[in-house]
Amino acid sequence: MTQEQWGQIRQELRKSVGESSYASWIEPLEFHQLDDGVATFHVPTTFLGNYVSRNFSDLIMYHMKAISGGRVVRVNFSVPANSADRPRPASGGSQPEAAQPKAARSAPIPTGSDEIPGAPLDERFTFDRFVVGKPNELAHAAARRVAEGGQVSFNPLFLYGGVGLGKTHLMHAIAWELQKSRPDLNVVYLSAEQFMYRFVQALRDRKMMDFKQLFRSVDVLMVDDVQFIAGKDSTQEEFFHTFNALVDQNKQIIISADRAPGEIKDLEERIRSRLQCGLVVDLHPTDYELRLGILQTKVEQYRVQYPGLEINHGVLEFLAHRISTNVRVLEGALTRLFAFASLVGREINMELTQDCLSDVLRASDRKITVEEIQRKVSDHYNIRLSDMLGPKRLRAFARPRQIAMYLSKSMTSRSLPDIGKRFGGRDHTTVMHGVKRIEELRTQDSQIDEDLELLRRALEA
Repeated sequence: MTQEQWGQIRQELRKSVGESSYASWIEPLEFHQLDDGVATFHVPTTFLGNYVSRNFSDLIMYHMKAISGGRVVRVNFSVPANSADRPRPASGGSQPEAAQPKAARSAPIPTGSDEIPGAPLDERFTFDRFVVGKPNELAHAAARRVAEGGQVSFNPLFLYGGVGLGKTHLMHAIAWELQKSRPDLNVVYLSAEQFMYRFVQALRDRKMMDFKQLFRSVDVLMVDDVQFIAGKDSTQEEFFHTFNALVDQNKQIIISADRAPGEIKDLEERIRSRLQCGLVVDLHPTDYELRLGILQTKVEQYRVQYPGLEINHGVLEFLAHRISTNVRVLEGALTRLFAFASLVGREINMELTQDCLSDVLRASDRKITVEEIQRKVSDHYNIRLSDMLGPKRLRAFARPRQIAMYLSKSMTSRSLPDIGKRFGGRDHTTVMHGVKRIEELRTQDSQIDEDLELLRRALEA
C-alpha cells in the first residue's frame, strides 16, 4: 500500500461520506504503514481515532482491500508517540473520569456561539433522507415538531433504540432544520463523550465557570449516546445541573441513548427521573417494508453516483429479508455492493450480491436458540431459570414458562417434542397447550402482548 494508493482511496471516501464528514474525520488521517494485514493510521487525537474506528473503519477497509488485492484484514488508529495532542494527566481539583485529548478537528454547527464547538453534522442525515415507517413514525413526528423551533409540550425529547435504527440521523436532521429555519437560535449538537471531554478539559484548565456559562447559554442542547456518562459521577453531576438550568429557562433538550432511561445501568436516579419527565420515544427494529423503502431510497441516490449501473429485480427484496436487525449494516451492504459492481464492471444480480456480501449474509443468519429464549424470559420476569424449567406449577413460573414455549415455537425451527425436552422433559402436548394458551391471552391481555413484543425485539436485536 503506497501513499498514492491511499490518495485514491481518500477520493473514493470523499464521494461516499460527503464533504462535511470527509473534512472532519477522513482528511486528518495519515496513512502510516501496512504490516501483516494491519493498516495503521496516525490520528491527531484519541477521540478522532475512536470516532473513525466506530463509524468509518469498515468502509476504509473495504476500499483498501479492493485496491490492495485483499491484503488488509484490519485497520488501526493511533496517536503518534511524539504528538503534542497526546492525552495529558489531569491536574488539580476533582479527578476526572478520563484523560482529555485536545478537541478533534470538528466544525461547530454554524448556528449560535462559535465558542461552543459541537460535533460536525453529516450532510446525508436530513429529514428528506429519513425513510418513515411504522417502527419510527412517532420518533420522526416528535423530531419534526422540535425542529420547528417553537415551544413544545415535552422537554426533553428522549430518543432510544438499538444500533442503526436512526437516532443519530434524527438528531442531525433536527439540527440541520433548525439551522435553516431558526438561524437566530444557538444550537449545539455533541456526543455525551464530547461533553465529558470538554468538562474534563475545563477541570484541568481551571475554567469551570467558563464551561458552565457556555453550556447554559444555548437555546437547544442535543446530546447523543447519553449512556456514555453512566457511572462517571463528576460528569453526571455537571450534566444534571446543566440540564436543570436549561429546562428552567425553557430551553429545549434532545437526548439519545441505546436504551430507555430506566434501563441505563449506573445512571443516577435523579438524572433518570429528569430524562423520563419528557417524551421518551422508542425507535423499534425495522420491519420488512421499511427496510425495503430505505434500500430503494439509497438506490436512487446511487444512480447519480454510479450512472448506468443496473440492479436486477429481486436483489433489494432479498437484502431487506436477510439483513433485518441493523439499518447501518443494511446501508453499508448496499454501499459495498454498488462500489464492487462498479469496480468489476458488472451488473448487480443475485449471484454477485451473494458473492460480494457473503460475510454480511452469514452474520445475519444468526439462529435464535430455545436456551437463549429461556434465559431472556426468566430475566424479564425476574425468576430463576431452574424454577421456569422445573416442575412447579405456580402461576409466577407457569406463565413465563408458557411464554417461553410460545416464543420457542414461533422463533425457532424446533419441533414440539424437541421444545418439550428442553423444558424439563415435558410432553409435546404440554408445549402445544402452552402455545395455544398464550395465543388466546395475547388478544385479551395487553400486558402479555406487550411483554411478547419486548421479548421478541430483545431476541432479534
